[in-house]
Amino acid sequence: MSADSARIREIPYNYTSFSDREIVIRFLGAEAWEILNRLRGERRTGRSARMLFEVLGDMWVVSRNPYIQDDLLDNRKRLASLVHAMRHRIAQIRDRAEGNALALDLAERADAAVERFEAWFPAQRQLRRRAAHRFAKHTRKDNIDFGGLARVSHVTDATDWRVEYPFVVLTPDSEAEMAGLVAACIELGLTVIPRGGGTGYTGGAVPLDAMSAVINTEKLEGLGTVELRNIPGVAEPVPTVRAEAGVVTRRVSELAYRHGYVFAVDPTSQDASTIGGNIAMNAGGKKAVLWGTTIDNLVSWRMVTPDAEWLEVERLNHNRGKIHDQDEVQFRITRFGADGETLQGEPEILTFPGRAFRKQGLGKDVTDKFLGGLPGVQKEGCDGLITSGVFVLHREPKHLRTVCLEFYGTDLHEAVPAIVEIKNALDADDAVVLSGLEHLDERYVKAVKYTPKGARGQMPKMVLIADIAGDDEDRVAAAASQVIRLANARNADGFVAVSPEARRQFWADRARTAAIAAHTNAFKINEDVVIPLERLAEYSEGIERINIEQSMRNKLRMVDATLECLAGDFPELSRVPGFEASDEAAQSLKAKIAAASDHLRAVKARWEAILERFDVPAAEADALLDESARADRRGRTRPAAHRPRRPARRNV
Repeated sequence: MSADSARIREIPYNYTSFSDREIVIRFLGAEAWEILNRLRGERRTGRSARMLFEVLGDMWVVSRNPYIQDDLLDNRKRLASLVHAMRHRIAQIRDRAEGNALALDLAERADAAVERFEAWFPAQRQLRRRAAHRFAKHTRKDNIDFGGLARVSHVTDATDWRVEYPFVVLTPDSEAEMAGLVAACIELGLTVIPRGGGTGYTGGAVPLDAMSAVINTEKLEGLGTVELRNIPGVAEPVPTVRAEAGVVTRRVSELAYRHGYVFAVDPTSQDASTIGGNIAMNAGGKKAVLWGTTIDNLVSWRMVTPDAEWLEVERLNHNRGKIHDQDEVQFRITRFGADGETLQGEPEILTFPGRAFRKQGLGKDVTDKFLGGLPGVQKEGCDGLITSGVFVLHREPKHLRTVCLEFYGTDLHEAVPAIVEIKNALDADDAVVLSGLEHLDERYVKAVKYTPKGARGQMPKMVLIADIAGDDEDRVAAAASQVIRLANARNADGFVAVSPEARRQFWADRARTAAIAAHTNAFKINEDVVIPLERLAEYSEGIERINIEQSMRNKLRMVDATLECLAGDFPELSRVPGFEASDEAAQSLKAKIAAASDHLRAVKARWEAILERFDVPAAEADALLDESARADRRGRTRPAAHRPRRPARRNV
């Protein structure tokens, strides 16, 4: 099979990312695609092929549109008319086959596919009735949704990755309903997918199987008050808050702030993400530099297991800080029956060394999903559904400064050490703490259309935002000044925000992760990576190299496709308004095509040479450089009007 045939799109109504090959294999089987490729060269009029593709297109558009499915489920005459039209086309394919065994084989396969298509509707109708009856024992009927809107709304998350539409969407009213719904899903043979705010960038809430039930926890929005709670192994009462899985993270942060406390879980998506997702993902955020990620701040949490039973996890001897600072960490696991109250067996104590939760020199270990068997946290919903959690809150320092540092120049190895220097300097000062830290690289800065705060007239290479907090205002101000001096030495401008409004403005660009997807014009799946600070420059350069290489390979494919087009006879010219064929016009066009082809071949040769010699020093590949690159290599300076201004510091 050629790469060109794999890219052919002849099936109508296919406005998805699925190729014709994938659709043919889905309905007719892998052998059918091979048969189609063999018959492609034998086409005379192509009418039989078009009729086959129309049948596939009809089935495909129905299978990918829940609204049409609902309409056909409600209107049996319309379904019968559609099936009749598809079978009529297949009959015509048989009549035109003239005994061709391969064409007849395709017709038989298409006939079987239409039969399966037709049988799906009564089976779906019956399954929906049975499922609705089963689910209604545990939740209200209007919390059970088979409709097109609900299924379309839950087919993807923030990745925009679509595979299958869920069979049903469940929206329980209370935590108590969860176990019964999970039990019903198990009985019906459905894959259970927990979903909160749908803000995940890993595809964890994307259904991969049509027989899936999405349990949306957004109605579980019970949020307690800030409470001084006695927790196991801690002498004095600890400020805590209890939140159900559907509570939006921002609500918890605002509640804590109103009572003079800080809620440490602070993901970028806090205006939409929910507590259940934070626990399942072990979410962090800018405050993690001081207070750690979700696991560091959990007192306890409840969840429903894949056996539809209840499980409660409590942390013992909580240090109210980063978990890896404790030599030994203990959790108590208590199991309950389906009613959530009947104790099953004796509680189990899990004991870990604190360092087991972090990777030396890295912090959060994103490769360790198991976490020694600790349920729920960092499992992304794979070992149960989080229903609620209790979190410790931290005292808000009296004074806070936000520092924004804009780094310029082309050498990341000059800018990145500033992060380590700043963190070390603040760690050495007992009067202040680094309560938030975020790094924005060059591509992020471009994607979010960052507006520089300085007056250099150019975009920074890197931006670093830090929150510096403490109870002594003078010491906090002095620490902010020291941070800016360290940054000035690394070719950076520094700015300080004192008022809450200015500090929020400094942090605003951090929240615009959705702009990355707009910048790439594609769905994106993010997997967390953790990089040692001292190797951040090396990592950034490696990622940039991948970006450059893949970009050049994409452009080379575009050049090849354009050359292939230029080698054709341009039949589409006859459809251009005002076009008149003449020898003179043909000669002029031929000369233009030749010039364009020569230029493209020269560009292609240069790009291929650059890829082949990517690691060769620039001095040894002068012929491959453009004038700007040659000027940079020879150390030419910019005109005085464009020289960077002296580093500046401003208070906002």
